[in-house]
Amino acid sequence: MADITSRDLVKVEKAETQNFFLDRVLTIVSAHFIHDTYSSFLAPLLPNLIEKLSLSYTQAGSLSAIAQLPSLLNPIIGYLDDKVSLRIFVILAPAISATTMSCLGLAPSYLSLVILLFITGLSIAGFHATSPALIARASGKEVGRGMSFFMAAGEFGRTVGPLLASWGLLTFSLGGMFPIAIPGWIASLAIFLRFKNIPVHIEKQTGFLTILPTARRLFIPLVGIAFFRSFLTTGLGVYLPTLLESEGASIWKAGSMLAIYQFAGVAGAFMGGTISDRLGRKPILFTSILLAPIMLITFLNTTGWLIIPFLILSGLLGLSSQPILLAIVQDQLPHHRSIGNGLFMAINFICLSTAAVVIGALGDRFGLRHAFLWTAIAGLLASPIVWLLPSSPVISEKTSPPQQEL
Repeated sequence: MADITSRDLVKVEKAETQNFFLDRVLTIVSAHFIHDTYSSFLAPLLPNLIEKLSLSYTQAGSLSAIAQLPSLLNPIIGYLDDKVSLRIFVILAPAISATTMSCLGLAPSYLSLVILLFITGLSIAGFHATSPALIARASGKEVGRGMSFFMAAGEFGRTVGPLLASWGLLTFSLGGMFPIAIPGWIASLAIFLRFKNIPVHIEKQTGFLTILPTARRLFIPLVGIAFFRSFLTTGLGVYLPTLLESEGASIWKAGSMLAIYQFAGVAGAFMGGTISDRLGRKPILFTSILLAPIMLITFLNTTGWLIIPFLILSGLLGLSSQPILLAIVQDQLPHHRSIGNGLFMAINFICLSTAAVVIGALGDRFGLRHAFLWTAIAGLLASPIVWLLPSSPVISEKTSPPQQEL
C-alpha cells in the first residue's frame, strides 16, 4: 500500500512540473501588461520634456539609462527570490510605476526627472527579476509558450502606453497627467487580492557553484547578443517619436507609429517563444535577429504608406527574440530560475541603457536618422553569435525543475 502511495505521489509531482497552469500564468501576465503600460510613457513624452527643460539628445538618452540603472540589483533580487518569495514586487510595481511616470510632467528640472525615473527603475527591476521565474514554474514543459504570453503582455502594455500617454498629454497637458495613475493603483489592489490566498512553497535547491560552467557557456554569448540587439530595440522603442516629431509629425501621429511598432511586437513576442518550443530556440532566434535590422533599414529608406508594413515587420521580428532568450535562460538553469533571470535582466538592461546614451550622442552629432542606421548595423552583428549559445538540455524526470506555487 505504501508503495502505491509513493508511486502516486511521484506521478502527481511529475504532472505538477509538466502542466501549463493557465490561471497562474494569466495572473502574472495581467500584472505585466499594466506595469509596462506605465513604464512605456517616457518615449512619447520625451519630445515635450526635451522642449520644456531644454535637454540635449544625450541628456534625453541618459533618462532611459537612469530608469535601467537599478537593473544592476536584478541578480541580488533573483538570488533572494530563489530563497524566499518576493512576489510583493509583482503586486506593488503597477502602482509605483503608474505614480512616478504620471508625474514626469511635474518635474521642474533634469535632476527631478532623474529621481522619478530612478524610482521607476527600482519598480521595473523588482518586477522583471521575479515574475519570469514565476511564469516558468507555472508553464511546466511549455516554458517558451509561457514566456510568449509574458512578453506579449509586456509588448501590448508598451503598445497601449504611448497611446495612453499621448491621450493624457492632449487631454490633461504635460503637467496634469497625475489622474492617469489611478488604474495602476486599482491593478495593484486587484493583484494583491488574487495572490493573497495562494500559498508560497520554496523547494530546496542545488548549490549555485554547481551550475557555474553552464552559466559561463550561456552568458558569455548572451552578453554579445544582448549588447548588439539593444541598439536596434532602443532606437525604435525610445527615439522613434522624437525622430518623427523632429521631421514634422504631430504628437498623435508619432505616438501612433510607436504604438504600431509595439503592437507588432505583441504578435512577435507571442509567436517567438511558442514557435521555438517546436522548431528549436536557436534557429528561430537567428532568423528573427538577422531579419529585424534589414526591415529597419528598409523602413528608414521608404516613404509614404509603405513605411507602415516595414515598421510592423521591424516590431514583429525585432521583439520576437526576447521571449526566446528568456526561455533559453530558464532551460539552462532550471534549478536557479530567478537568479538566472536576474543576471539576464541585469545584462539586458545595462545594454539597453548604454545603447540609449550612445544613440543620443550619435543623434546630437550626426542626427537621429543617421543614428538609426547605425543601430540597424549593430543589430546585424548579433545574429552570428546566436550559434555560440549552448543547446537546449533534454529535460528528464530527474532534471525537471522544482515546482513553486505563486
